[in-house]
Amino acid sequence: MTVVQDVPKQLFIGGGWQDAESGRTLSVDNPATGEELCQVADASPADGRRAVEAAVAAQAGWAATPPRVRSEILRRAYDIIIARTEFLALLMTLEMGKPLTEARAEVAYAAEFFRWFSEEAVRIDGGMTTAPDGRNRLLVTRQPVGPCLLITPWNFPLAMGTRKIGPAIAAGCTIVLKPAPQTPLSSLALAEILTEAGLPEGVLNVVVTSDAAGVVEPLLRGGQIRKLSFTGSTQVGRILLAQCADTVIRTSMELGGNAPLIVFDDADLDVAVEGTMVAKMRNMGESCCAANRIYVHTSVAEEFATRLAARMAALKVGDGTEPGTDVGPLIDIAGRSKAHDLVRDAVKRGATVLTGGELPEGPGCFYPPTVLTGIAPESAIIETEIFGPVAAIRTFETEDEAIAAANDTEFGLAAYLFTQNLDRALRVSERLESGMIGLNTGLVSNPAAPFGGVKQSGLGREGGRVGIDEFLEYKYIAVPVGA
Repeated sequence: MTVVQDVPKQLFIGGGWQDAESGRTLSVDNPATGEELCQVADASPADGRRAVEAAVAAQAGWAATPPRVRSEILRRAYDIIIARTEFLALLMTLEMGKPLTEARAEVAYAAEFFRWFSEEAVRIDGGMTTAPDGRNRLLVTRQPVGPCLLITPWNFPLAMGTRKIGPAIAAGCTIVLKPAPQTPLSSLALAEILTEAGLPEGVLNVVVTSDAAGVVEPLLRGGQIRKLSFTGSTQVGRILLAQCADTVIRTSMELGGNAPLIVFDDADLDVAVEGTMVAKMRNMGESCCAANRIYVHTSVAEEFATRLAARMAALKVGDGTEPGTDVGPLIDIAGRSKAHDLVRDAVKRGATVLTGGELPEGPGCFYPPTVLTGIAPESAIIETEIFGPVAAIRTFETEDEAIAAANDTEFGLAAYLFTQNLDRALRVSERLESGMIGLNTGLVSNPAAPFGGVKQSGLGREGGRVGIDEFLEYKYIAVPVGA
């Protein structure tokens, strides 16, 4: 494929493309076919150290760069991304499977983080006040945190990169980016775009590796990284937090989810079904904020389930590059097996399959959109993040029952509710233990909004006005003023 051929396959360190020190490479595969797309350089711990050294060397100069200059680099990168929408969308579809229509939407979403933070770069503020006793002036400034390690997942390979890189660049931080080994091509293309936009050497370094633990741990314990931003599983997040403790690294983490979606008896079912389709099926369900547990009031449960099953059954499953495809493959066979095992476990415990639920024949990691009803309380699907196109429906009788069920999890990233009662909408939104609430909508992600969760779904926020705060430190200067 031409788009694959046009992307660099080496590590990006200190402004140059370099082979891995060991000469090793790793395979990037197309999940729709199982075939190899290409080989890319596979970094070792030594390569990681070189990337950090480049970031450290560039930090002082980059921090001193005028905010307007940083802003204009991000804005130029935004323009380049938009101009290359088709190229980047096809690249993304080939390496992770999502249909081209969704890939184009992600390109626009990803670009918007650069535009948003290009505007925030020139709005970093401080202040000066008079001490209560009148003797001092309290001068407060904000400075970049320093070299950052950014770790991104495979499910939104371009947007997760820009969501972290954008505020880091805007704040004046240098970066080592470690993308997921399944989807490195989008990140390598992004590095090329930022170079074209004028980003100085060493500000961004990209290290792709199949040995994440071996590369990352020494960097976190080495004392040079001052900030970690990680998107991934809660299990890995806990390990990284422990590693950050040795050198007290500042962290922000977007971790696992187990999002509840509640449909009350007064919901507009047209809106509820449409919202559920978005919340469940965006990115084939491979999203941390995907609806994972669907609770529907008993009075509307049968109609809701029937309508949702009809919509799910009508979706076209296939290669994301084919016209008309609605649902692409899951990322790999392990991901597909996980989804199918959860379905089989639920059925074994009494659930009914309204549509889907069977493994398709042929190559690729495809799984059909599936709707289950009658989920038993002990089913694994209730406690497990599905990360696939499976809608598991349970019923409830009272508002308190629905809220208790929704909050009965260690996670708290996103939640969704559908109701036409304003009092209930506000009351339930306040009681749900989630960092983000979709009220009569299935889409909560927006570059202008603070994205993140509570409990074991993470720390900090990305995007919005607060997104850049994660990359800035406060400095207070006491200034005595004589009489």
